[in-house]
Amino acid sequence: MSETISPLAPRKYPKMPAVEGTAIATAEAGIKYRNRTDLLTMVFDAGTTVAGVFTRSKCPSAPVDFCRENLGAGKARILVVNSGNANAFTGSKGRESTTATGKAAAQAAGCTPSDVFLASTGVIGEPLDAGRFSHLLAGMVKEAKPDLWVEAAKAIMTTDTYPKVATATVRLGDAEVTINGIAKGAGMIAPDMATMLSFIATDAPISAPVLQDLLSKGVGSTFNAVTVDSDTSTSDTLLLFATGAAAGRGAPKIDDAKDARLAQFKRALNKILKNLALQVVRDGEGARKQVEVTVTGAKSARSAKRIALAIANSPLVKTAVAGEDANWGRVVMAVGKSGEPADRDLLSIWFGDNRLAHNGERDPAYSEEQTSAYMKRDEIVIRADIGIGRGKATVWTCDLTKEYVAINGDYRS
Repeated sequence: MSETISPLAPRKYPKMPAVEGTAIATAEAGIKYRNRTDLLTMVFDAGTTVAGVFTRSKCPSAPVDFCRENLGAGKARILVVNSGNANAFTGSKGRESTTATGKAAAQAAGCTPSDVFLASTGVIGEPLDAGRFSHLLAGMVKEAKPDLWVEAAKAIMTTDTYPKVATATVRLGDAEVTINGIAKGAGMIAPDMATMLSFIATDAPISAPVLQDLLSKGVGSTFNAVTVDSDTSTSDTLLLFATGAAAGRGAPKIDDAKDARLAQFKRALNKILKNLALQVVRDGEGARKQVEVTVTGAKSARSAKRIALAIANSPLVKTAVAGEDANWGRVVMAVGKSGEPADRDLLSIWFGDNRLAHNGERDPAYSEEQTSAYMKRDEIVIRADIGIGRGKATVWTCDLTKEYVAINGDYRS
């Protein structure tokens, strides 16, 4: 956790209401950090359903394996998250740690280990001693409170400079339901789900298969459309829990992903996913500017996204933004290296409303003065029109500064 807060941090945090059926506790376990919380538990009422999306890394952490194994049942009673140690690339010791933590959490929550979900974030390759914190879980469950969402976000931070929270209240049938979310992430951020840790809870009565459908579709244009450094973590975990408590207030139980009553909920969930994803981008290590990259006119939407990511992940593009230099030639380079269909003589490029290149050459109306003034903003929009089709995609990143390299002297997740 950095002492210097990102200049792109939110000026204020939303008031996070309680989510009925969810209780939270944090603790100082001293896993790596001192004088700060580094352990989180969320306790859920019986009947809570769960959905999840995880890293596609071929070297997943032990907690990711543990969650994947439990996700099939679609039920959850407790979540345990530690920061400071990723429990990744730890072999049999990692599996022993998750097994021990799962048993301790299950005993504390009065459930079975299959109802437990775990996540860890921090240094890769260091064995995680569950004995350092498992004895705290019973007390944490007893002391858990419903309104500690910001504290929860703080407990899972590593190199983050600020806690990331989001909330929404919408109608489901004739009742109001709440959706709260937290996330952590600053470095080792690139699409492939989800390049961070994020936990979302709602009191809506929604079945696990429907939750999974909503989450799997929602990440495509949110968490899987952000990149800080093109590095996908070993520990990426996004979990969505639904306690169903709003059923007591008249909310209908949703068992069909096509149920029309889900429309408001789906929109609100996607807004929260995007909100949290952009907060991760804005906290990129050393970041000073948020960059939105939109590609239009590509052969397909898939091709457009690959081109957009080639631009967003280019160190030359990112350092140009950091230096407030409208070097559109670097965008041309990134489009060309993407490997996707493109026509040099049809390519057009904008920085904001300033068209810099058109039909394969510099725009004759290009104004260096106007564009240079635009580049001083803390939110930059880059658009490239490929000119060969109707494919479109948008991704988000941040500028790349020497601070990022300095901070990332070790490997973490």
